[in-house]
Order: sequence, then structure tokens, then C-alpha cells
Amino acid sequence: MNVRLAQCFIAVDDHDKALAFYRDILGLEVRNDVGFEGMRWVTVGSPHQPDVEIVLEPPGANPDASPADRQALAELLAKGMLRGVILATDDCDALWERLRESGADVLQEPTDQPWGVRDCAFRDPAGNLLRCFQRPAA
Repeated sequence: MNVRLAQCFIAVDDHDKALAFYRDILGLEVRNDVGFEGMRWVTVGSPHQPDVEIVLEPPGANPDASPADRQALAELLAKGMLRGVILATDDCDALWERLRESGADVLQEPTDQPWGVRDCAFRDPAGNLLRCFQRPAA
């Protein structure tokens, strides 16, 4: 049996701002952009990983979420309390520089970590925490 990651989800409150970040700054490609019942889902992914996608969805997109749950999720997103993803790159410093120049909310400049990677941290326009790491050269 082969089990692999296909999609992960990141809550965003403005798809246009999210696209400008994930597509234009990070360089991910748009795979799908769907509207349904007043909501919008945008799927992005790395051209180097055609079988893995990130779904940018509104907070509380679950149709079973109560109005109170949707409000709570929107408030957590606004505080930056929802988790994002950890990305990998072959050049952490170049990515950090691109993020910094774009005006992105950079939280940690590239740092060599004791567990063997070089990484940096930043927030997307919705406030999600994202980390990006570079493995050491072999």
C-alpha cells in the first residue's frame, strides 16, 4: 500500500492577497480556482511537486461549522494562531531575501538550527505562520 500526501489546507481571508503571495512571491503555480456557494477555494503547488497541492480556503469552510465556529476560526486566523505549512527550498537565504524585499512579514531570518537545517519563518497575508528550511548539502 502506498500512502502519500496529496493536499493540505491553509485558511485565508483574502484569496487575491493569498494568490499574490503564494504565486507571485513564493513562485507556486495555480492549479485550480473554484467558487461555490459564495466561497472560493484556490489550489496552488510547486512545479517541482505536481502531485502535492495546497488548498487556500476560507476559515470555517466546513459546511457543518456553526456561525459561532466560523467566527472563532476567523478570529484565530486574524491573530495568526492557525498553522500553515513547512516548505523546503534549495536556497533559504535567497527565498528570505525575496520575502523581505516583497514586504512580507518576516519573523526569523535564515538561521542554522541545531537539528541540521537552515530555516526562516514568515507569515502569509492572512497571518499564517510558515517556515521554510534548507537541508545541508550532502
